[in-house]
Amino acid sequence: MTHTRWLRTLIERLLAARLRRELRGLPTPAHLGLIMDGNRRWARSVGVDDIRFGHRAGAEHLDRVLTWCAQAGICAVSVYVLSADNIAKRDDAQVTFLFHLLETLILDRLRRPDGLWELHVAGNLDLVPDATARALKEAVDATRGRPRRLTLAVGYDPYGDVVDAVRQVLWEGADRGDSADDVARTLEPEAIDARVAAPDDDIDLIIRTSGERRLSGYFPWRSVRAELLFCDVYWPGFRELDLLRALRTYGRRARPARSRL
Repeated sequence: MTHTRWLRTLIERLLAARLRRELRGLPTPAHLGLIMDGNRRWARSVGVDDIRFGHRAGAEHLDRVLTWCAQAGICAVSVYVLSADNIAKRDDAQVTFLFHLLETLILDRLRRPDGLWELHVAGNLDLVPDATARALKEAVDATRGRPRRLTLAVGYDPYGDVVDAVRQVLWEGADRGDSADDVARTLEPEAIDARVAAPDDDIDLIIRTSGERRLSGYFPWRSVRAELLFCDVYWPGFRELDLLRALRTYGRRARPARSRL
């Protein structure tokens, strides 16, 4: 380690220690949302033209960030991995590589015996290769019962999620013999809430890296009351210091406890 890098690391550790002290007594988000953006731009910023380098670095970094989240007392994390729109529009070779990283890197690390995170998946697995779908299901089984909850959005369609929930309400009403008018007159938000895709509870804070200022369809039903924080660093460069600063911002903004609906 060079002297400059050593000094930078020392300063970051001192700043992180100070931030942890500042966080004492502040509300902590029970449920954190992460939009991991900027992998390709990060690769170019460090002089690598192969975007696979950035995606691999980003996938590896998730494990590190989840450790920081656990240490900060966050009980649930939801991560946007690949939307249905991403799968449809991105280059086939790039999507294939992302599925490979999901199977062989992210899921392998989640399945470790000492892992803390119980895996849930939100999305249409019919859109992913059979091997990926099988790996996801196996990881869900392998991590069941762990103390913290991780939801990965894979093949997730934000419009379809809400539409499918409404369809379920209508179909269940029809099975009971209710008319469409009966269902419409009695429909309450709780009915939709119970039927949208995982995660099962509202997101308190959403962090998007790379400087982009949009949600890109990130769990619309669950993010309606979330605090939003847009971080200018690319995802592979997102530091524990950045997470702690985001948590401090959230703690200072946070309102009194809210109901889910």
